[in-house]
Amino acid sequence: MLLGIALMADAKDYAKYYQNLPTEVKPVVEVVIPDNEVSITDFGGVGDGQTLNTEAFRKAISALVKKGGGRVVVPQGVWLTGPIAFKDNIELRIEKNAIVMFSPDKSLYIDKDGNSSRVEPCIKASKRKNIAITGEGIIDGNGAQWRPVKRSKVSDVEWKRFKEMGGVERNNGQLWYPWDMKDGSPNLGDTPEAQEKRRNDLVRFTDCENILFEGVTFQNSPRFHVHPLNSRNIIIDGITVRCPWNAQNGDAIDISDCHLVLIVNSIVDAGDDGLCMKSGKYKENALVNGCEDILIQDNTVYHAHGGFVIGSENICGTRRLVVRQCRFSGTDTGLRFKSGIGRGGETEKVYISDVVMTDINDQAIVFQCDYVDRPAGTAPLQLPRGGESQSANTAQPKASPRGGLEGASGAYIPRFHDIHINNVVCRGAGTGIYAHGIEGYDCIDVTIENTKIVNATKETDIDDKTAKVKR
Repeated sequence: MLLGIALMADAKDYAKYYQNLPTEVKPVVEVVIPDNEVSITDFGGVGDGQTLNTEAFRKAISALVKKGGGRVVVPQGVWLTGPIAFKDNIELRIEKNAIVMFSPDKSLYIDKDGNSSRVEPCIKASKRKNIAITGEGIIDGNGAQWRPVKRSKVSDVEWKRFKEMGGVERNNGQLWYPWDMKDGSPNLGDTPEAQEKRRNDLVRFTDCENILFEGVTFQNSPRFHVHPLNSRNIIIDGITVRCPWNAQNGDAIDISDCHLVLIVNSIVDAGDDGLCMKSGKYKENALVNGCEDILIQDNTVYHAHGGFVIGSENICGTRRLVVRQCRFSGTDTGLRFKSGIGRGGETEKVYISDVVMTDINDQAIVFQCDYVDRPAGTAPLQLPRGGESQSANTAQPKASPRGGLEGASGAYIPRFHDIHINNVVCRGAGTGIYAHGIEGYDCIDVTIENTKIVNATKETDIDDKTAKVKR
């Protein structure tokens, strides 16, 4: 009979983070992996930066599954590979001087079932329990082989380097796509634009339970970096997430419809949102829906579009969330709440405290209810305005039976309520506090206390007609 052991020799004291919370947050429980261990080299793996190790990873995981699970160790070396699929009770341990590099061969990531509009994630899991990525090494998504690049966001030297890789230019030389690359990697789709829409995440775990990310550096994703969805009991402890500041859709940590989440001691320096909470439409067969019972503490965010973010999707809502003792230095925005008609939902019991910020380019604290994120060429969803139906303009949102708030038009309406921000210090910002709701809807009702924002170009930009901000 296999004996389960905690992932670290000394059990982690996660309970210490749940002391003196301003609201009840259900705690995570430690992830346990069976005490079996193999090396990738036992299955023909070669860390020479050239040998493709996809099959070696698959065989190592399969061998452990037959034993009930265990740890796959990746030792010193550069380990080129295609996608890696997790099974139950598996830990991937990346040692300190090891780099797992994902192959630029895009054909390796095509969904074998043909059911997905995107390619497979570099690392994936679906409906799995007790899975972990740990160690002190690096996981690199080779994202430059996937991401488009805007000319306005790179220097002449960088632009030249991209063009030397191959690729094609669009929009009169203002946009570069990794298409017809000189390394011979095949194209996907009929056009560069079609291929761009297929890029996927570095790590994507869906409908999983008991997940641990610890110590590892995740970098250069084709799209989002660390992305659990509809999952429960997730611990993110001491990881680093990094990519170029101008990486298109380079979100760092995206928590999408997850319950019981702890994010601590981590560092982010990314091209899009930093620590981001999302909630999509209700899924009938998902493990969980909405974001609940989340604690975020002792993290540092350098570049990101937002240090801490809720949205833009928030349909099933976010509740019982605490953010405290975090540092944002050089982010575009600090605390960012963004959503829009068709993407909104209920946010409640959110407590943010003891956050320090410096050099925030735009808003230190922002509540935005007209955010639009849509593919080019599609029209935004419009809510009826005054002059049409008065009832449509004045009716309050009603709760949808499956999460979200439906306005008079049937669209999901943002609702940022019961949010408490306390003891925040910021030096340097474009605008200190920005809050704009939607006319005729009760979208923003928040409290901001004991907050000091200095050296801001503009102190506040609050629409008193659509936003209630108690200070």
